[in-house]
Amino acid sequence: MALIPLQYRLDGPRHAPVVLLVPPFGTKMSVWEPQMPELTRNRQVLRINHRGHGFSPAPEGPYTVEDLALDVLGLLEDRGFTRVSAVGGGLGGALLLWIAANSPRTLERLVLLAGTSRTPPTHRWDRIASEVREGGMDAVTAEVVLPWFTPDLTDDRPEVAARFTEDFGSVDPHAYASICDALAAMDQRNLVSGVRVPTLVASAAHDPLLPPGHGRRLADGISQARFEVVPGAAHLLGVERADRVNRLLAEHVAA
Repeated sequence: MALIPLQYRLDGPRHAPVVLLVPPFGTKMSVWEPQMPELTRNRQVLRINHRGHGFSPAPEGPYTVEDLALDVLGLLEDRGFTRVSAVGGGLGGALLLWIAANSPRTLERLVLLAGTSRTPPTHRWDRIASEVREGGMDAVTAEVVLPWFTPDLTDDRPEVAARFTEDFGSVDPHAYASICDALAAMDQRNLVSGVRVPTLVASAAHDPLLPPGHGRRLADGISQARFEVVPGAAHLLGVERADRVNRLLAEHVAA
């Protein structure tokens, strides 16, 4: 399949080292807004939208994780970025795992937030894909968005949860269904031992989608990886606990 020209945005001081931010599927590049003030102090920050998200094209499926990762590599090549640090959110981090194992010179440092090496069979992304194809994004919005935030955030900052719910509803349903198909079969356990870049894995203490055990097993498989648990957050920990996540990013990729 041909590479897709992803929508992107580049912020921060020119000629500074580059940090690539890969969002969780179902969210857009704006998910990283809480991290921008910290990272753009001394880094260029490259944010992307996945296929069918924002203004990125939505080609007909099927997709694979490799296809989606090659989209990212294609963008880096087009921009002339030969070596970057990278942060991946949720299952979007699978693209960076693939890149770290298959194009190791591309990544200087790696952060995986709410990551895993294998999609848990209980997730049933194949069912989500089928429901999206039959009923559109509205058919799965409540189920998919629910694990993103703790009840404390939805009660105290309902406007934040509402904004991300609206963003999810605007994703192209055909592209999202194809991404779900790719995730349903995703198993990268054989790639983990090949990751040689300095890596930080951070899981949210209250993530019902990918509890900290997933991050612990991922970090255990990567040589000298650091593992952290972020308290008081669910799946989108960079939004809910931006203070803690920003400190971790400052230590690992923006020092």
